[in-house]
Amino acid sequence: MSEIDLSPLFTPHTIRSLTLAGRFVVPGMQRAMCKDGSPLPSLAQYYRRRVEGGFGLIISESTAIDHESATRQPAAAWIRPDTAESWRHCVKEVKSAGGHLLLQLWHEGAMRAAEGDDAWSTYPTISPSGLTQKGKVNGRAATTEDLRSLREAYVRSALLAQEIGFSGVEIHAAHGYLLDQFLWAETNLRADGYGGPDIQDRARFPAEVVAAVRADVRHDFIISFRLSQWKTTDFEASIVRSPDELELLLALIRHAGADIFNISTRRFDRPEWSGDLSLAGWAKKFTDATVMAVGGVGIKGDITDMLLGRESSPRLMASLMAVRRRFLAGEFDLLAIGRSSIADADFATKIRQSRFDEIRPFSLALLKEHMDSWGSTSERKDAVIADDTTP
Repeated sequence: MSEIDLSPLFTPHTIRSLTLAGRFVVPGMQRAMCKDGSPLPSLAQYYRRRVEGGFGLIISESTAIDHESATRQPAAAWIRPDTAESWRHCVKEVKSAGGHLLLQLWHEGAMRAAEGDDAWSTYPTISPSGLTQKGKVNGRAATTEDLRSLREAYVRSALLAQEIGFSGVEIHAAHGYLLDQFLWAETNLRADGYGGPDIQDRARFPAEVVAAVRADVRHDFIISFRLSQWKTTDFEASIVRSPDELELLLALIRHAGADIFNISTRRFDRPEWSGDLSLAGWAKKFTDATVMAVGGVGIKGDITDMLLGRESSPRLMASLMAVRRRFLAGEFDLLAIGRSSIADADFATKIRQSRFDEIRPFSLALLKEHMDSWGSTSERKDAVIADDTTP
């Protein structure tokens, strides 16, 4: 392969008091390495291995907040007092390798399974309007008391993450889960100032969550906000229909206290609206916060193509040339590498050393091989593959 100069991706970047040596990040993905809500030692080693491979920042699994309604997924990670020590081990491994770890705070909302093995929980499934998408009902609309309880759970979870030693949290407001359900007009029909046609109303509760967390954590504790247009139930969805709406949304969340916007797209270089700017590029145009891009670096097809048997060849050099061009154009500050970091823990180091021919490409067969090595059951494999839509 011909060489390409990606040294600009290995320059420092500072967020509050945290300085990263380079721009490559491992995003939140499900690895099914948790038991009873606690990460297994294998997950701590998995995170550590990516830091040793050149990734300075790791974002954890989607981790259910300390609220009974958060999820019914049996293999899900939780942040609660009883899981704290296992998370502490993860933080220790990442930091001892020279990296930093953010805990991704997650709640499924109406995406929560209708039934499941959570007999300990009597809390119903709640969301803005009891909808997973237009016309599809699951659970009920959250009451004012539910909203208060959820805000408190996000704060309680963030404070526990801070005590454990995480460098910050990422508040998951993407892919059709709870906070995204507030942002999406199809799933937020509330008429109480927390929903409806105006993005300012739909963003009110997510902004309150961010503000409540920021008010209680330390000044140097980082808050990332994960945002997407697409949903697992609708790849063509839009929470913002124009650059003006995006600018307004980002301003509200930034004012509330977010430091990073993790702009999740199915392809990081796909133009949004008119012109050539990606969604991350539009975000960077509108905010002084750190902007993270993600989506298919080194991969020609997306995860949906792979699941449907339309697996295509890698496009490493073409995507790296697009990475360089868009980074130098100022479209993003950080770049998250999902599937390619599953395939090759040393992806970032090999990029830095121009060892392009040595990079292992991602495939479903490789993912299943990894799942076997993690000791995951067939049920967990299916859940992870289905949920691995981040990269």
